[in-house]
Amino acid sequence: MRYTAWNVSLAALVVAAVVYVASGWLDWSLSAVSGAQAAPAPATTPAAKPAGPPPLVVDKDAPLLLDSAPPKEKPAAKGPVADNSACHVCHTNYEHESLAWEHARENVGCVKCHGESIAHRNDEDNITPPDIMFPTEAIDRGCVQCHETHDAPAKKVLARWQERCPAKENPEDLVCTDCHGEHRLKFRTVWWDRKTGKLANRRGERIKYAPDYTKKPGQAPAAKPAAPATASE
Repeated sequence: MRYTAWNVSLAALVVAAVVYVASGWLDWSLSAVSGAQAAPAPATTPAAKPAGPPPLVVDKDAPLLLDSAPPKEKPAAKGPVADNSACHVCHTNYEHESLAWEHARENVGCVKCHGESIAHRNDEDNITPPDIMFPTEAIDRGCVQCHETHDAPAKKVLARWQERCPAKENPEDLVCTDCHGEHRLKFRTVWWDRKTGKLANRRGERIKYAPDYTKKPGQAPAAKPAAPATASE
């Protein structure tokens, strides 16, 4: 009877210990599970910001979105350029004229051919002529002072002659400026006798001065192209 009571007490103690251990393990398991659910999500690396648009690539061979191409710039001079700014104050039409421009690139300015012409430049009344002027018969003599030879092929000379001054049928009448440059004023209000330098005429309106050699006498001007036909409404 004594051993039976002892055995019952021991069994009860074992059961209590098992229940205690089991309840502790259950609490730990629940806390572990709840802790895992409440744990914050791991931090993620922020996406890198874009570096910007790709570099612009210009296709120089693509057609221009213009009605016409811009004028081509003339090549820069390799050496000193003559300063004709004092002349261009009045003679703005010669600032981009080919004969004056090409000579300026070679450091040959207006004064090389026409002299310093200080009195001409200072005369606001515009009656004093330049120091040097060139009547028609003196043009070639003036050019050959620097240009001793003419190396253009004969075919090119003839083609330019027919293009620029077909009205001059006698080659003896040709002068250098018939083919080179546009170094003549087509209209004048003041002009001088180029041989004597005396004031020949002065008028308040523009007077046609330089003869037109671009077409033969009696030749009709070239017909303008007809306007494109439009659909009638």
